[in-house]
Amino acid sequence: MNMMLVLLINITLSMILISVAFWLPHLNMYTEKANPYECGFDPMSSARLPFSMKFFLVAITFLLFDLEIALLLPLPWAMQYPNMSLPTIMAFTLITILALGLAYEWTQKGLEWTE
Repeated sequence: MNMMLVLLINITLSMILISVAFWLPHLNMYTEKANPYECGFDPMSSARLPFSMKFFLVAITFLLFDLEIALLLPLPWAMQYPNMSLPTIMAFTLITILALGLAYEWTQKGLEWTE
């Protein structure tokens, strides 16, 4: 009986929240809200505006360090192994390669936003 009551309450609350989320935005409709968001560009003008390559460099830098975190995440679990030399060497190698890449990008002024 308790399981049925919990299921009934969850389904009822889910349906109420879904219907509110579906109908609430339609109550307050105005032109700014109806326009698509295009990263600060006017969506009605030409689509051939110059786009700075710095945006892509920042995105690639973010992806590299996000990848570093994802690759180093299993390292604490690897500490349970009796032979820690191989995971440690691989982690230090990965960090060294990424640090050298960051230093190279820094010296080439790839991280400076203004030109």
